[in-house]
Amino acid sequence: MAGPTGPGPRAARTRAAIVETARALFLDLGYAGTSVADITEACGISRAGFYTYFRRKREVFAELGRASYQATLEIVARLGELATSWSEVQVREWVAEYFGYMDVHGAFILAARLSAPTDADFRADSQRTQVRVARMLGTVLHTPSAQPPAQPEIAGLVIIAMLEQAWCQLRILRVPVAEADLVNQIAAIITSWTGTRRPTG
Repeated sequence: MAGPTGPGPRAARTRAAIVETARALFLDLGYAGTSVADITEACGISRAGFYTYFRRKREVFAELGRASYQATLEIVARLGELATSWSEVQVREWVAEYFGYMDVHGAFILAARLSAPTDADFRADSQRTQVRVARMLGTVLHTPSAQPPAQPEIAGLVIIAMLEQAWCQLRILRVPVAEADLVNQIAAIITSWTGTRRPTG
């Protein structure tokens, strides 16, 4: 039963379990390939239990999207906190943190790229969000340099693509490379490409 400020602990746990189960299924099966029945079976609840919290599968996807977007803003902001004095060591730490962010939100990100809802409103909103985040990251990456790019969203999109593809190769495709070596190489690329190399010690 809901309390004065929201659902009780049991209801909150059930709702969170639905979201986390759907996250894993979206990664394995894609959004289109995942049914409400798949979610309820994997979660161990009835269909009625699912519909107590969500009217349809898309609402779960949207919740994952909101959480992913908020986490994206936070991780870009953390790089921004370093932007006037970062070293390659700090960038390396940030790349490792980005991989951790992808460990949590990668399922939604991949599903959104490959198998998301197909209606025009969703696609337009997704594109606006991607460009907004890319612009923020591109601006942050070039803050220490003398001449920021005319189109920071392009720089941001390139870095995001590199980070996400590297994570996918490592976690999903399980390419046999050492994670630390991959992180180190990405950090070196970012610092040299953006003209922000600093002493590494």
